[in-house]
Amino acid sequence: MILGDTDIRTFLRLGLIRVDPEPQDQAIQPASLELHLAGGLYLEPMEFALAHTVETVTLSNQIAANLTGKSSLGRLGLAVHITAGFVDPGFSGQIVLELFNCSRHDISLEDGQAIGQLVFHQLRSPAQRPYGHPDLGSHYQNQVGTVRSYLNE
Repeated sequence: MILGDTDIRTFLRLGLIRVDPEPQDQAIQPASLELHLAGGLYLEPMEFALAHTVETVTLSNQIAANLTGKSSLGRLGLAVHITAGFVDPGFSGQIVLELFNCSRHDISLEDGQAIGQLVFHQLRSPAQRPYGHPDLGSHYQNQVGTVRSYLNE
């Protein structure tokens, strides 16, 4: 089940979803939560860059999320994730963005601008081994800033 704005507010109040800094009311959309870019960027055509959100997001073992782009930026040719748009239950950290300018024009992004949105899903039952569980080898738990792939280590 996708959470609507009433559910998102309730889950934030109950601490099942935590966001720091606390989201402004206008960031809660009909069925998503708006996220903001930490640091301005300039992307040339066909350029890829990693960035991260201002917000630190923490999900309980009952909630998963998908990162999606903003339609106004998508219409300029900006993708905010290539393949890693899923956020597991139990995750905590800033969201790393996989920005790709697939247009023929430069795209300039400002620090703090709305860059994407999280769509939340409630699990039918809580995850027994949420992200960060010692058995899983979760590489990006509690990530801060733009964390590169652990495969490059």
